[in-house]
Amino acid sequence: MISVEDWALIRRLVADGVPQRQVARQLGIGRSTVDRALASERPPKYERPVQPTSFSPFEARVRALLAEHPSMPATVIAERVEWSGSITWFRENVRRLRPEHRPVDPADRLTWAAGDAAQCDLWFPPRKIPLEDGTRVLLPVLVIVAAHSRFVTARMIPTRKTEDLLLGHWELIQQLGAVPRRLIWDNESGIGQRGRLAQGVAAFAGTLATKVMQLKPYDPESKGIVERRNGWFETSFMPGRTFTSPADFNAQLQDWLEKANARVVRTTKARPVDLIGHDRARMLPLPPIPLQLGWRERVRLGRDYYVRLDASDYSVEPAAIGRIVDITADLDRVRVRLDGRVVADHARVWARGSTITDPAHVEAAKRLRQQFQQPRTTPVDDLSRDLADYDRAFGIEGVA
Repeated sequence: MISVEDWALIRRLVADGVPQRQVARQLGIGRSTVDRALASERPPKYERPVQPTSFSPFEARVRALLAEHPSMPATVIAERVEWSGSITWFRENVRRLRPEHRPVDPADRLTWAAGDAAQCDLWFPPRKIPLEDGTRVLLPVLVIVAAHSRFVTARMIPTRKTEDLLLGHWELIQQLGAVPRRLIWDNESGIGQRGRLAQGVAAFAGTLATKVMQLKPYDPESKGIVERRNGWFETSFMPGRTFTSPADFNAQLQDWLEKANARVVRTTKARPVDLIGHDRARMLPLPPIPLQLGWRERVRLGRDYYVRLDASDYSVEPAAIGRIVDITADLDRVRVRLDGRVVADHARVWARGSTITDPAHVEAAKRLRQQFQQPRTTPVDDLSRDLADYDRAFGIEGVA
C-alpha cells in the first residue's frame, strides 16, 4: 500500500505528462499500483479487515432488543442475551449500535417576532439566602425574557406557589412596560401541568389578554433563551457575591440586570436595551384596571387574634375577635380588613413558621381581657307592684 504522498505525486506527474511506465520506475512501484492510484478518487487508507469478535454472535439479538426498546440499559440487554464476557466491552458495542435504533428528534432554529412571546422560568440560585429568623434557604427567582429583544427581567419570590408566581409575573411585566402576546412555560406546578392551568392562571391571562403556553415534554429548544440566561446568572452574576436578605439579593440583581441588558447579544448582534422599544411596541398594552392578585382568604378571627398565611402567623386588632375578616397579601405586605377597615398591616416574612406581633394589638388585648375579668353588677328588679293593677285587671276597681 502506497502512502498518501506517493498517491498525490503519481497523479501530479501523470497530469504533467510523465509516462506511467517512467513514474513507476522512478518511484520503484509496479505499473498496476500506478493504475490503481490514477483510478482512485480518494487517498489510500488502511482498513483492518473485519474479523468476528466475541460480540458478533450476540449482535443480531442486541439489535432486535434495541429496535423495540432503544433506551434499554446495556446491563439489562446483557442479561437478556445471556452475555457472560466483559461488561465494559459489551457496553462499548451497545453504545456503537444504539444510535442506529434511537428515534431522531431534530431541533429547528426558531425565530421570534417582536412582541410575540416571553419565555418564563424559575431559577434557583445555588446559594442559601438568610431570612428573618436566621435560617438560610434556597429561594426561587422568577425570570422572564422577551424572546425577540432578549431583554431580561427577574425577581426573587418567597415561594413557587401560584399566588406568588402571578404577583411576580405582574411586577416583571410592568417592568417590560407591555404584555407579551404569549407567556411560554414548561410544566411548572404553580402555573399548570398536563395541559391544565392552575387555578387563577387563566383569569390572570384573560385580564392581560395574553396566552399562557405550556410546552410539551422534551421540547427544551422552545425555552432555550431563558435557560441560557439562567446559566448566565450562575456564571456571571453569582460569583463573588454575598447576600444578607432576599431584598438585598433583588437589589443587587436589578443593578446587575441594568448592565446585562446593555451588553451585545451574540445571536442578535444588538443590545437588548436597544431592541426592547421595538419589542414593546408590538406587545399588548397594560390593562387599564388594577389586577386583583396575591393571597386572598376570609376567616373568622379566633380568640388568639392571629391569622395564618403561608405557614406564618400575623396578629390582628383584637376587637375583631369572632368576626369575619379578609386577608390579603402581596410579595411585601400582609393586610387584614374588617368591613373594609384595616385591622392589621404587617411586612410579609419569608421564613416559614414565624409569628409576627404588633405591640399595639397586645396592649389592646390586655385591656379587653381586664374588662372581661372585672365582675359585672347585675341590676335587681323591683318586685313590688301597685295593688290597684290587680283591681283593674279583675274589673273591681272602686269596690270597697
